[in-house]
Amino acid sequence: MVVNAGINHFHKTPDREWFETDAVLRVSLGNFVFFTILAIMMAGVKSQKDPRDSLHHGGWMMKIISWFLLVIFMFFVPNEIISFYESISKFGSGLFLLVQVVLLLDFVHGWNEKWVGYDEQFWYIALLIVSLVCYVATFVFSGFLFHWFTPSGQDCGFNTFLIVMALILVFVFALVALHPAVNGSILPASVISLYCMYLCYSGLSSEPRDYACNGLHHSKAVSTGTLTLGLLTTVLSVVYSAVRAGSSTTLLSPPSSPRAGNILSKPLLPMDSKDDEHEEKEHAKPVSYSYSFFHIIFSLASMYSAMLLTGWSTSVGESGRLVDVGWPSVWVRVLTGWATAGLFIWSLLAPILFPEREF
Repeated sequence: MVVNAGINHFHKTPDREWFETDAVLRVSLGNFVFFTILAIMMAGVKSQKDPRDSLHHGGWMMKIISWFLLVIFMFFVPNEIISFYESISKFGSGLFLLVQVVLLLDFVHGWNEKWVGYDEQFWYIALLIVSLVCYVATFVFSGFLFHWFTPSGQDCGFNTFLIVMALILVFVFALVALHPAVNGSILPASVISLYCMYLCYSGLSSEPRDYACNGLHHSKAVSTGTLTLGLLTTVLSVVYSAVRAGSSTTLLSPPSSPRAGNILSKPLLPMDSKDDEHEEKEHAKPVSYSYSFFHIIFSLASMYSAMLLTGWSTSVGESGRLVDVGWPSVWVRVLTGWATAGLFIWSLLAPILFPEREF
């Protein structure tokens, strides 16, 4: 193993797990710096006529070379910088998870409004069917959780508490959504219920392999295929969330964006004047999303990926080289589920509590 001067400043060489964690953090820091620089460069881009628009959509060879050089450079920075980055990555990962929750809430409310907007019996029936399927899946899923994570003969009060809490939230969502004062819909409540139950499963499955109440992984021996599938799912989830968040109108879209609801004014009747056509061509189209925020989301995603791959940098020793395993991962999933529940309930109650504000 080749150890560079930037890493090995110890009188006693650390174990292999330390070097693996350190390497992941250094690559993540390179990604973070790369996307942060792009975010700064793209600040203030409002129209496609801006020269930076072409840089955002092109210049791939220059970007790849710059990214590669930044990642290599990070292997020569002092360990203190990596430790500081590790600390702030936990907060950055929390922000990324919060963005995921906001995106999910925006998606389910938009989905419901679109189908209700058709104002046809077919779509109302479709809403009911999808909601019932989500609720059936939620309760069946909860049964599997009790079977997998509360094995007989073991004191699994903590796991039982988490599953019961998830079920309580399911009923709370339905009660709040169906309350006459709220005038909500059952579809968003059912989808969020299923998602919270999934987060509960994700948290329980992240418990250490030697934990007696983790009946799903009672052995430390985990196949390479399982790890590969889990890592691939995580990467796809991170990339999808970053791309969707960066282009979402809910999250910091510029006021001039057509997606933000500001449509360029046009005459009701087309004019044949060549001067008008020339003037229209001269007006550059506004960008459809915030380029700067797009790259900020990828910066946060870089932090989040590093935390997943290192077990939030605290469970490497106890979990070996398993991905996203350990008590910190458990609590991150649990707290994310509770945050999702809180934000969903707030999205239903906020219009009632503050009727003068637009949500």
